[in-house]
Amino acid sequence: MTKKCNVIVVANQKGGTGKTTTTENVGIGLANQGKKVLMVDFDPQGDLSACLGLKNADDMENTISKAMNDIIYDKEVDYNNLIIHHEEQIDLIPSNIELADFELKLVSVMNRERVLDMCLSPLKQHYDYILIDCPPSLGMLTINALSAADNILIPVQAQYLPAKGMTKLLNTISKVKHQINPKVDILGVAITLANMQTNLGKSTVDTIRENYGKHIKVFNSIIPIGVKAAEASVSGKSVYQHAKDSNVAKAYEDLTKEIRKIERSKHKGTPER
Repeated sequence: MTKKCNVIVVANQKGGTGKTTTTENVGIGLANQGKKVLMVDFDPQGDLSACLGLKNADDMENTISKAMNDIIYDKEVDYNNLIIHHEEQIDLIPSNIELADFELKLVSVMNRERVLDMCLSPLKQHYDYILIDCPPSLGMLTINALSAADNILIPVQAQYLPAKGMTKLLNTISKVKHQINPKVDILGVAITLANMQTNLGKSTVDTIRENYGKHIKVFNSIIPIGVKAAEASVSGKSVYQHAKDSNVAKAYEDLTKEIRKIERSKHKGTPER
């Protein structure tokens, strides 16, 4: 029996919402629970690669863009040299600035929305989870990620929320679901970078729950704004390794447990609200 792999895309076209930090710490949180996890850096800026300690990504030959290029030209992908094994028990497919050029190339490719899915499909039997960190845009890269996804995790910064931006993201997800990938679902909204010590922070969180909670799951775990998360990113380690007793580490651990709970309830056939 083939192992069931859950492909989770972390997406929001708005920058600065904690996408990369969330991808890293949810992924390592799942690995800490004994799950086999692959992370895919799918942003030309290569922030996930840098957060996991890769300082030379721009000089690397084997990246996600090289692998997808091989798929386009019907070449065999060298997965052994593509995947990097990280000390925190996860695997990583890195990215660099070449992915920006590759996105332009994708426009004229046959079956262009499915190239990432074709690239990752042979790997699914080896992992429980594949997490994809998207760029802050709704271009062809994000469409590729959504086309490969089972679930979408949307990090939303706890500040005034431009409804237009969220509506655009949800419309894009809806189009992908109806036209390309009927199996994709929204896993939920994760509130990030929250300052719950202020009235503004509390009221913003209430507004997010009020506006979106009726239609989309808004996770109970709120990721606080904290210097420890920023320090962890610079150090090339997860917040668990850099500051395991911090509020941020505890919040990501709780978020990871919530994600696992939803998955278990789906397997039992009971919908999770």
